[in-house]
Amino acid sequence: MNVQNLREAVTLALAGEWDRAHEIAQQDEDDPTACWIHAVLHRIEGDLGNAQHWYRRARRAPPTALAPDAELREILSGLR
Repeated sequence: MNVQNLREAVTLALAGEWDRAHEIAQQDEDDPTACWIHAVLHRIEGDLGNAQHWYRRARRAPPTALAPDAELREILSGLR
């Protein structure tokens, strides 16, 4: 997935556009960053079991103290 699409998904998620962000993130289930975004979106939704699945696909441990918005900003800051 290209960086522009990843940025768009994060920006939409931060704006509360969960469904649109989810549509973008799920387009590439092999891209680790897309999977990470997907995981955070499911955290926001409250579906922690599904979030765990996507964190594994992203090869990341779920955060224990980081709020979803802060995690999304962390993802966005890493996208160049």
